[in-house]
Amino acid sequence: MNNINDSDKNLHQRLFDLRSQIHYHNYRYHVLDAPVISDYEYDQLMNELRKLEADHPEWVTLDSPSQRVGAVPSDKFVKVKHPAPILSLANAFDADGVRAWYDRIRKIDDRVTHAEYVVEPKIDGLTVVLHYRDGRFVMGATRGDGDTGEDITANLRTVRALPLHIPANPDGPRAPQSLVVRGEAFIKIKDFDELNRELELRGERQYQNPRNTAAGSLRQLDPNLTAERPITILIYAIVASGGTLPTTQLDRLKYLGDLGFPVPEARFCETLDDVFIAYEDLCSHRDDLPFEADGAVIKINNLLLSEDLGFVGKDPRGALAYKFPAREVTTNLLDIGVNVGRTGVLTPYAILKPVEIGGVIVKQATLHNYDYIAEKDIRIGDRVALKRAGDVIPYVIGPIISERNGSEEIFTPSVTCPACGQAVEHYDDEVAWYCVNVSCPAQLIRTVEHFVSRGAMDIVGLGIKIVEQLIASGLVKDVADLYTLTREELLTLDGFADKKADNLIDAILLSKNRPLGRLITALGIRGVGEVMAVELAEYYEDLSMLSHATKEDLQRIEGVGPNIAQAIVDWFERTSNRMLLDKLQRLGVWPRVEKDNSRKQDDPLAGLTFVVTGTLVNYSRDDIKEYIQSKGGRVTDSVSKNISYLLVGENPGSKLDKARNLNVPVLTEEDFQKLFADRK
Repeated sequence: MNNINDSDKNLHQRLFDLRSQIHYHNYRYHVLDAPVISDYEYDQLMNELRKLEADHPEWVTLDSPSQRVGAVPSDKFVKVKHPAPILSLANAFDADGVRAWYDRIRKIDDRVTHAEYVVEPKIDGLTVVLHYRDGRFVMGATRGDGDTGEDITANLRTVRALPLHIPANPDGPRAPQSLVVRGEAFIKIKDFDELNRELELRGERQYQNPRNTAAGSLRQLDPNLTAERPITILIYAIVASGGTLPTTQLDRLKYLGDLGFPVPEARFCETLDDVFIAYEDLCSHRDDLPFEADGAVIKINNLLLSEDLGFVGKDPRGALAYKFPAREVTTNLLDIGVNVGRTGVLTPYAILKPVEIGGVIVKQATLHNYDYIAEKDIRIGDRVALKRAGDVIPYVIGPIISERNGSEEIFTPSVTCPACGQAVEHYDDEVAWYCVNVSCPAQLIRTVEHFVSRGAMDIVGLGIKIVEQLIASGLVKDVADLYTLTREELLTLDGFADKKADNLIDAILLSKNRPLGRLITALGIRGVGEVMAVELAEYYEDLSMLSHATKEDLQRIEGVGPNIAQAIVDWFERTSNRMLLDKLQRLGVWPRVEKDNSRKQDDPLAGLTFVVTGTLVNYSRDDIKEYIQSKGGRVTDSVSKNISYLLVGENPGSKLDKARNLNVPVLTEEDFQKLFADRK
């Protein structure tokens, strides 16, 4: 890049900034299901990025968000390789954008001049991919990154609208031997409202919007929780099939419907002018739709023509998302509040003079982060523009400068947490500010929930509802208080009888025997997951030794960069965290790793480092890690030339390719067992 002039340097920096922002928002939306910007604003970022890359194709890199469909899948579920890419769509925001799309594809193939179209509502839900074999539903997955998703079969089986066998109607067409379809899982608006009413009556926390509720419910580890949610589904495409298929979108929807799949209402359009009429009709009735929708999907009806048009980047040319206009109003910004999230992230929000937008009275709206407030120069007392794009999260666009009278106040972020008063932290290469006090009351429920989870202290029977009870009753003010609970105290809580109380006390006492790596995981130090925690336990005998580690010491450990090292040091420097550790030690929750080097060298897997990927037959992911470590081996997450072996199961993903490129030996489960037997 040394030959780039000053103007291009600015553009290149903007390109870098856009990519960083989009990567972050992809993670928030697709991994955490907790977006902090609207779909409309995200689309604007993507459009700007694509334009920059189109103007400078030499700057396009494989890691650009434009070169992939979505974010990486979560590690909670087994990874599933899709039989074909599950692509997204390019967007248009007005009629000119649609005409520009039409002009582009007509130049590629003259048949577009006489093309017919189908217009479908663009449902705001979670994309799912369903596999059928011999007419039976055998697997369901999320879209993930478009190539690899998450296996959520057990959860999808609880969705009543999903046919477990096709054809659902005996008179329907015979199902092909294999069929993979794509659809959208969502919660209808009326069902969502009813769900929140029930939660309110029970005094439980209500949900914010249907899309995130559906996505979060389908990505629960316990299918019983999914079954409690009114999720439904619509199927609109065939990904792969072992049989002959109809060649138009309209006929394919009919075929899917005849097999027993619920399909969206689609409008046939003979010309592009008819498409605009269909869009306007859909837009004018958007409030009458039973589900959240943020636009219309325009598809060329002739699927053979659509396929021949190919792709541009990762977007098929034969279809387009025509977004609904964002709803915008103005109102007064009365104040700025700050929420503390479950991971300690501080998120500012606008406190507004109530205003109606899209039929909803809005009193609060997101301000994304402190940088956003500064960049937009948003001040308390401003008249601000507000959008509810996608009918989901209202957000402040920015101030109306001409309305200022001089009384407005510049917002100054607090250097302390609004919930606990502890100093907050910020890292130079991140947008977010964090409260790292493990006993912060705003984080306490999620902190305890994480502490007792399977990958941490694994306290069986201590679910989120009981955690909420314990905290609401005042019995638990930090995670150490779990170990002071008595049978008599538990019996004062609703739903507890003798056996349940005894079982929970036994499970809590049993967790004292968890290894050091589990306890380090349970503390919830930012950036320290299960694998990193085990690495730390390899170097430090107990938490006392780890608490005295310097940033330089920590960075000598593989996988620990400067930010994670600083986060670890900062965590142990907090007075409240040190008090928590003292309390845990007094209560006997203080595992040690005895460094028996002579025994370690005799262990069958001593000196070997493994990465595990894919689904194993005889072990769960946690079981194989613990087994390797118990035999003297190490497990890490990252494939590098320094590891000894990559242990692979089914659907190993990209780690297998990387291992082969680095000439890292690859073991099947059978190979691993033979290796172990040979080294005993």
